[in-house]
Amino acid sequence: MSPAYTPTRRQFLALVGIGSAAALAACSTSSTSGDGRLRLAMLQPPRSGLNPLTDDAFKLSRWSCAETLVVLDAEGGAQPALATEWTQDNETTWRFTIRQGVTFHDGTELTAEQVAACLSFAAAYTTPPRILDGTELTATADGGDVVVTTSSADPLVPQRLSSPQLAILAAGAYPDQPDGAVNPVGYGTGPFRLTTLNGTASATLERYDDYWGDKAAAPGIDVTFVPDGTARGAALRTSTADLVEAIPVSQAASLEDSLLHEVPMPRTATLYLNTRSGVFTDPAIRAAVRDAVDPDALITTVYEGHADPAAGLLGPALTWAAEHRAWGSQVFAGSSGAAATGKASGATKAGSVPAGTTITLGSYTDRPELGEIVVLLAQQLEAAGFTVTTDVREYSQIEPDALAGAFDAFLLSRATVLDSGDPVAYMVSDFSSSGSFSLSFLADDAVDSAVTRAGALEVGTERHKAIMAAEQAILATGAAVPLLHERVLQGEAAGLSGAERDPRERALITTATKISQ
Repeated sequence: MSPAYTPTRRQFLALVGIGSAAALAACSTSSTSGDGRLRLAMLQPPRSGLNPLTDDAFKLSRWSCAETLVVLDAEGGAQPALATEWTQDNETTWRFTIRQGVTFHDGTELTAEQVAACLSFAAAYTTPPRILDGTELTATADGGDVVVTTSSADPLVPQRLSSPQLAILAAGAYPDQPDGAVNPVGYGTGPFRLTTLNGTASATLERYDDYWGDKAAAPGIDVTFVPDGTARGAALRTSTADLVEAIPVSQAASLEDSLLHEVPMPRTATLYLNTRSGVFTDPAIRAAVRDAVDPDALITTVYEGHADPAAGLLGPALTWAAEHRAWGSQVFAGSSGAAATGKASGATKAGSVPAGTTITLGSYTDRPELGEIVVLLAQQLEAAGFTVTTDVREYSQIEPDALAGAFDAFLLSRATVLDSGDPVAYMVSDFSSSGSFSLSFLADDAVDSAVTRAGALEVGTERHKAIMAAEQAILATGAAVPLLHERVLQGEAAGLSGAERDPRERALITTATKISQ
């Protein structure tokens, strides 16, 4: 007789809600199985009516609806898409040759003039896409080419143009005013044409038979937005969805293993230590935190094994990181004998924690697992001699305090590659002296020098090596303690094939994606 199954607390809470979640998921799917259409349950509804100049652009990209001039390969290299090739005329000028024979979903032709107009609109937008921060990009048509110019030398121009927020749409998508919303419905170039958006509830796409590339295997996509994680799990369990984004860890035990696919994410849960004021101005006390934490306990308890212990700031989603990490890809044994992280060569040795040392640890509720991590971290730090006060609120409420330095330590789930697919922008933002998101308030000449050097190099092996040297310089300060690298659980129904499992969350449904009938 097999032993009785005892669910964890998280699993029990998920199972309790199965009935109501299944009903919700069943009501939210709009197509009937057997017609070959793909039924997709997504985590977040649109926040701006699918305006591609916002984060909603990633939905259009994942549906293969809107396309960019270039796409990224697994290592972050630029590959042709709506541009077939490109050359660099000088330090600030790039020339992109536009693919011929492409039509928009409204039947109009893709031209260099329209590409230049799209990029110019984005650059002049009231809130330009973040990928253009500091670039002062201009675009003009020159025959069948688009000439892109930046105000200063930028080796990442092709990678920047891969951002879904710089998707190329037909002229009809754009408003007359530079602050108006862009409407992508019926104006993309991809293998699927967006026909309907029903607010924050659902969207419908049809196969575009005049697509310039391979014809899509599926006749269409029916998208439902299901923010409730239990409901998304139930949609997969009850076969009311074929493809499901972000299955919560709490649902994993109630689903067949064959339906779940783990995708390593370029996202690291990191403890930022305030180096500007308070007890963590002392590098030895920062090192005591580094040695006190036990990531394995966090992964086992909170993520139920569905995460990776951090060997540094950059995790397995960046396939080249471990290869160029000077001190190796392994985690190291901390003072407790458990796996600890971030001990780069040159890191300060831990000092003893003075009696009565009190710290405030902050985090946010938008990612529920972080609240659970805070509880365990507080226990681990108290075992090392700290007295810990915690403050966990909604992110919108707590971010101003974190940026103002109100906390001694702040736990953040942070994307380590931003829209360019390159981690230098993240390192500049979070750890340089001029960083705009510097929760550690780090001002270190060695870090600034290392990050600047990495950012000036061409994309390739030498840039990768320089990035890892910058990571080492950051970790040696003890200002950040990376804990774990997150994974996402993607749900795929039996019979589904060809879905992308993309760490950058840009691709999901492609021309090859289909469901057996």
